Amino acid sequence: MAAPSAQQVVTASPIDDIVAQYPAMLKQGIQDGLAQVGQLPPAVTATIGQVVSLSFRNADIEQQIVENLENNLTSEQLASVHSWYETPVARKIAEAEIAASAPSVWKDIQAQGPELSRKYRNTERSRMFERYDRAARATESAVDTTMAVQLGLASAMVSLSPNSMSQDELRQAIESQRSTLRGVVGQQVFDSYLYTYEDISAQEMSLYLDFLESPPGVAFSRTVASSIQQAISEPIESVSAQMARLLSPTGGSQ
Repeated sequence: MAAPSAQQVVTASPIDDIVAQYPAMLKQGIQDGLAQVGQLPPAVTATIGQVVSLSFRNADIEQQIVENLENNLTSEQLASVHSWYETPVARKIAEAEIAASAPSVWKDIQAQGPELSRKYRNTERSRMFERYDRAARATESAVDTTMAVQLGLASAMVSLSPNSMSQDELRQAIESQRSTLRGVVGQQVFDSYLYTYEDISAQEMSLYLDFLESPPGVAFSRTVASSIQQAISEPIESVSAQMARLLSPTGGSQ
């Protein structure tokens, strides 16, 4: 029997379904940020959202993941990951992860976060988080995504200024906030973890963590996280240039 391809592994996992949410997530994050600033007409904010949607395509992100999995994982590792995702436990967990990844669920997670934190304080589920976070690279991935949104938002805002910062200066300024951001995002990831896996038993969660901590699981998680970061960072300059044209005094009226 032939070893599964990287594409088959991604399809068996929840990654393709979760990645499908990324363009909407990035668009929503940048539009929300622009709305909070309040300097732009709603039509311009909507147009910028459209630019973001067209620039961050889930097919491109998924292709980046597939290519990097092909390059970074052995046939044996791909087979091991595929075997895990074919198990009933993995499928149950994948369904929970897909459901919790929808942008429409964010408000539920935010609303229930404090209550879930109280409910699970000093429990095995709460103590498992550190293992999960380290193995799944959950907080690091969330920080990377948040910084990509911030960079896109900052790019839009400096386009309004005649003395705008360069792209490199923007990146450095946002990167300098990484440690502060990690604290804020870390709490959000913890809330999301409690919400996502609430109906997953301790035994099922333990099996999942064993997979994530195995060499194939580590290689898979790291490659997926770095691929997503690569795929959402690379279009930023193109997005910035398009937003600069939209937001220039003449650009918005052409």
